[in-house]
Amino acid sequence: MELQGIIDMHIHAFPDVRERSIDDIGLVREAQRLGVRAVVIKSHWVPTMDRAWLMHKLYPDVAVFGGITLNPSVGGINPDAVKTAIKLGAKIVWLPTLFSERQRTVEGKADGVRTVINGKVVPELNEVLKLIAQENIILGTGHLTPQEIFIVVDAACKAGVRKILVNHPEHYLVNLSIKDQKTLAADYNVYFERCYAQPLGGGKYKTNFAVNLEAIKAVGYESTVIATDGGQVENPPWSEALRTYLNYLVTHGVSKEAIAVMTYENPARLLDLA
Repeated sequence: MELQGIIDMHIHAFPDVRERSIDDIGLVREAQRLGVRAVVIKSHWVPTMDRAWLMHKLYPDVAVFGGITLNPSVGGINPDAVKTAIKLGAKIVWLPTLFSERQRTVEGKADGVRTVINGKVVPELNEVLKLIAQENIILGTGHLTPQEIFIVVDAACKAGVRKILVNHPEHYLVNLSIKDQKTLAADYNVYFERCYAQPLGGGKYKTNFAVNLEAIKAVGYESTVIATDGGQVENPPWSEALRTYLNYLVTHGVSKEAIAVMTYENPARLLDLA
């Protein structure tokens, strides 16, 4: 399947703390070669909107975006860091990922960044949600539990956040049921980011194709954003992974119209490209 005009909202590129299969320049060059409309560079450790700005200056045919992930390296749930990121052009604020309380607990550690205490978002997160709402940028839910996601999404909507992207609900750390996804879509009008693969441990990954296909059919393509979460050295090159993923969906009965909504229209709406 051709990648002309599509948007991928979740790619990890080098420079990064861990090795990546592609760097920023290689990524945007490949996107330009293939006619990809836009990419979003993500890091678990450092902001990426400044890198994205530079890449777009070098390759103006591709819209390149970045944001900030609220892990300990930026101070966790840090409104000041979010303010600065927004001033530098951040399009998305991701809640904690590798250092979320959920992930660190699974890893047997007690130092995770907390987003919810006693059924309410922490005060600092309320400040962050107000900043996101004011600038009408995207809130990404990161690696939270289903219960935390519901609490955060409810608080975000009450704060006026209009763009909420539930990151890889199929990921074993998130594990958001179809029932919960249907409820979130109906009650809060969120989007679900459905990614290429997820880790199994020991440097191995499995594709999410079958589970994502089931979710698209059950919850609806109207609320879906297709993304790769690519860049791992263990997975295929970014563009190959994306093409393989989309070919799977098409050969398993997903219409080209639905593919267009999930890869062109919904991401464009979230990134103000519509």
